[in-house]
Amino acid sequence: MGKLNKTDILRELRDYFFIILGLMCYAMGWAAFLLPYQITTGGVTGIAAIVYYATGVQIQITYFVINAFLLTFALKILGPKFSIKTLFGIFALTYFLWQFQQMVGNLQILGPGQDFMACVIGATLCGMGLGIVFVNNGSTGGTDIIAAIVHKYRDVTFGRMILYCDIVIISSCYFVFHDWKRIVFGFTTLVVISYVLDLIVNSARQSVQFFIFSKQYEEIAERITKDTHRGVTVLDGQGWYSKNSVKVLVVLAKKSQSIEIFRLVKDIDPNAFVSQSSVIGVYGEGFDTIKVK
Repeated sequence: MGKLNKTDILRELRDYFFIILGLMCYAMGWAAFLLPYQITTGGVTGIAAIVYYATGVQIQITYFVINAFLLTFALKILGPKFSIKTLFGIFALTYFLWQFQQMVGNLQILGPGQDFMACVIGATLCGMGLGIVFVNNGSTGGTDIIAAIVHKYRDVTFGRMILYCDIVIISSCYFVFHDWKRIVFGFTTLVVISYVLDLIVNSARQSVQFFIFSKQYEEIAERITKDTHRGVTVLDGQGWYSKNSVKVLVVLAKKSQSIEIFRLVKDIDPNAFVSQSSVIGVYGEGFDTIKVK
């Protein structure tokens, strides 16, 4: 195992800081909005909530017990690398769920009869929290562990496996409340969480592709490489109308670097022709890692 340098340590500390922030947001969504209005959703936290509504056992206790059971399999099957941040996330979320429940209790912050608003606000906070955790390579355990184990041995995607688990969990709350409205609230919460989660994860990883046409392509390519630390590919092209040869610069960059690239192109050649498009996924050095078998 290689020796960690200062950059690696700072990156890890940053990850753990934002994982804690995300878990606090997730726990607040549950303690302040979902639990007081008896709303559930998918995942192990959803199972723990149903147990809490049915028996009164605190949500963090059931959450921790189920995850401890699942982790015994994860350590053997998936290895310690998967389990380190997952273990941290489980302990931290257990604490935050307990702490925020102590602070809020059963107080309905929005007042009686505001179940739908509580559902939306609580789900938004949970989605934001999960998004922050996932973007920073963290995990809350639960169905993530089940999906990872199944995915290792069967050709079932993470998303599909988690969806199957969530449908069963949310539907089971009918046996506690005997009220279809609670199931509707549960699926509404699931949809909002998924939407907000995707919004945060995709916005953090979204990349853009530039096609730049300019007679000063060499200077532009040099500046992009030097200032943004992104690679530039030069293609040979030909204008069909003019029949003139032209050089085309192809650049893949993070969305956050778009303005910087536009500015440096404008500074060098205000008449340059630039095409920008969003890219669904970019994999390789400087971007996401290719994760296929």
